[in-house]
Amino acid sequence: MSTDFNAALETRLTRYAAIDSQSDETSPTAPSTQIQFDMLNLLRDELTAIGAQEVQLTDYGVVLATIPGTVQAPTVGFLAHVDTAPQFNATGVKPRVIKGYNGGDITFPDDPDLVLSPDDHPYLAEKIGHDLITASGTTLLGADDKAGVAILMTMAEHLLQNPDAPRPPIRIAFTPDEEIGRGVQPQLEQDLGADFAYTLDGGKVGEIEYESFSADRAIVRITGVSIHPGFAKGRMVNAIHLASKIIQILPQATMTPETTDGRDGFIHATDMQGGSSEMEIRFILRDFERVGLEAKGTLLRAVCAAVAATEPRAEITCEISHQYRNMRYWLETDMTPVDLARDACRDLGVTPVSVPIRGGTDGSRLTEFGTPTPNIFTGMQCIHGPLEWISVQDMSLATQMCLRLAARAAATPK
Repeated sequence: MSTDFNAALETRLTRYAAIDSQSDETSPTAPSTQIQFDMLNLLRDELTAIGAQEVQLTDYGVVLATIPGTVQAPTVGFLAHVDTAPQFNATGVKPRVIKGYNGGDITFPDDPDLVLSPDDHPYLAEKIGHDLITASGTTLLGADDKAGVAILMTMAEHLLQNPDAPRPPIRIAFTPDEEIGRGVQPQLEQDLGADFAYTLDGGKVGEIEYESFSADRAIVRITGVSIHPGFAKGRMVNAIHLASKIIQILPQATMTPETTDGRDGFIHATDMQGGSSEMEIRFILRDFERVGLEAKGTLLRAVCAAVAATEPRAEITCEISHQYRNMRYWLETDMTPVDLARDACRDLGVTPVSVPIRGGTDGSRLTEFGTPTPNIFTGMQCIHGPLEWISVQDMSLATQMCLRLAARAAATPK
């Protein structure tokens, strides 16, 4: 099996990363942005061109395709998402390749003050001699998850060019809106038709992840009393002040993303907008356990109620909705897909590592719907910001691992 995937992966990722496909949490559509179709249509056409079968773009924005199996074995799914994170600028991405990284600081042409240093990022220090891909300094790169897209397209092309290589039936899915927790619609589980699956959406080489946060979303709406400020004494109720009280009362030192790590969850205010008459605060709630997630929702509601009690003329509502749940709850009952991935990793001489994801993947939702879906490394680092980078050689290892995984799955009884 040829393992010379570097050129194909570099070409694909730099091409994909230059396409703006950012998702938008405030949009009600599926996908949330029309620009994601620029990626989805491209991938549908590329899959068709390389000879994949049953290629389709669903009405809910997922590209699906089949790579026929050569043996009777469980059908295996592979997924990656096309959208990029809304937290940072993703328009006008200019990918660049640093050949044979020399181990020093990396600077950025569009922001001379920005520095990516191995002193601050120890994993970078391990990549001397690798070919690295970054953006130019004013945007994210989008390796999350266009690296996963590039890896799966390269794997698919290799398998289709080697029709006799042992493999199970394989289903490919490219999803939208993963970054806003809406990448997996309920019908995808049936449409994918896999016995188990994998997302290519992880970080360091060797990471095989089967535990994620459980997640809810919360929207707090505050309606005050609006009146001309010149005549407001005793009459105005300023919604901004009430919103500020809610933020201040919530635990700042122990329950925010910047004060937690490991297995600690958090309440994160992601957006606040409005004015003195009306305000809206958006939160995400995260915990590895259901009971902890429920407790955070209870706390947020209690804080809103306490602030509302200080000003009966105001109206404060707190709406909490389900996003996804820790995939461990289902995967721990049957670790077969995780064990297969670990064995495939060892086949490459790489020690598998499993750590809880302080986030979620499409696999969190898909596992909850009934298709066990752990997460596999791509090599992406410093995601969701201007320092984002990835090693082409790490991506090549991920591609090789997917091929080894397919070969091992081919030997699994149907």
